Amino acid sequence: MQNNLQSLSCECLVIGAGIIGLTIARELIANKPDSHIIIIEKEPDVAYHSSGRNSGVLHAGFYYTADSLKAKFTKDGNAFMRKYCYDNNLRINECKKVVVALNETELESLFELEKRGKTNGVDTKLIDEKELAEFEPNAVTYKHALYSPTTATVDPTEVCMCLKKELQAKGIKFYFEEPYLKKLSANTVQTKTLQIEAGKIINAAGLYADRIAKDFGFSQNYTIIPFKGIYLKYTNKDKPIRTNIYPVPNLKNPFLGVHYTITVDGTIKIGPTSIPAFWRENYKGGANFKSGELFNILSWEAKLFLLNSFGFRGLAIDEVKKYNRTYFTGLATKMVKEIDAKEFNEWSKPGIRAQLLNVKTNELVMDFVVEGDKNSTHILNAVSPAFTGSMPFAKWVVEEKIRT
Repeated sequence: MQNNLQSLSCECLVIGAGIIGLTIARELIANKPDSHIIIIEKEPDVAYHSSGRNSGVLHAGFYYTADSLKAKFTKDGNAFMRKYCYDNNLRINECKKVVVALNETELESLFELEKRGKTNGVDTKLIDEKELAEFEPNAVTYKHALYSPTTATVDPTEVCMCLKKELQAKGIKFYFEEPYLKKLSANTVQTKTLQIEAGKIINAAGLYADRIAKDFGFSQNYTIIPFKGIYLKYTNKDKPIRTNIYPVPNLKNPFLGVHYTITVDGTIKIGPTSIPAFWRENYKGGANFKSGELFNILSWEAKLFLLNSFGFRGLAIDEVKKYNRTYFTGLATKMVKEIDAKEFNEWSKPGIRAQLLNVKTNELVMDFVVEGDKNSTHILNAVSPAFTGSMPFAKWVVEEKIRT
């Protein structure tokens, strides 16, 4: 034992205080109220990264094939998160959503989304142009659109702060500014000032989950490739759009395309970008720069670009174009009848998507990935709609993946 470290022990140690770490801890304490649970987080508070930087959309669950974990958790997660917000007097905007098509080719994918929604038991409705005008008069579509009445928006940081307060009231201990540094044994980890021995270790570290998993012998086939997401806010006081408007996505990759989001306070924004980042916390300028990450990630991105795996070359080129505001806004304005593109003039706080790459196939992983053994469990891929599906996902992880 190192003399300058405080020694702690617990039944369960959760690494990471984002939405996944918080909801897993919530499920653990619900199953066993007298459990001694510790959460460590390298930042000063909860939700500093993806969990506090996402759009806050509660997705309905019609994008995902029925055999996926995303389909399994998104529909129920939407209902659970909505109930949690109402039960705790948190803000929620029941703004709904329409997915619009541009041409005949996109109609085929739109019909596929409707089919997936029905298979997944999600409340969706295929509507024509006249019906679309009733829901969202400013939206434009080709023949049909898909209407989703259960899509809503919340404040993700507000939700995470409420969860923190709830967990603290139940006796769960948080240690902030205590980054995971290394594994000391199968059941012991070291942080900046702590040495923690735990019966179970749950790795929900987001952008660094794969790194930590490798210390425990997992994530052998995976690495995280970060993608930067930025929105443009509409700053005019007028509200020309009242419903989330999404394009028909490319169903071969996990990104949904530039869309309109109505935030919980009614702000209109377009985005996000999905720009390949150069290091894991490459939010702005040279902040959080790590040369080792730069070399590793650029190596992978160069390989994917040369091989053009999953169409990465075209994706990267198109995404970089989005730094041009005219190009970026043009992708959104074609989905509406009228909007002043010049009023999209304020960039939002950027977020980083911790996207898992299968290094054997050079393909982006579309679904949740969890690995582990009786000592540790590692949440390797918890990308959108992980916020929406976090509560049922956490229940599944605790019941199925945290070995007893």
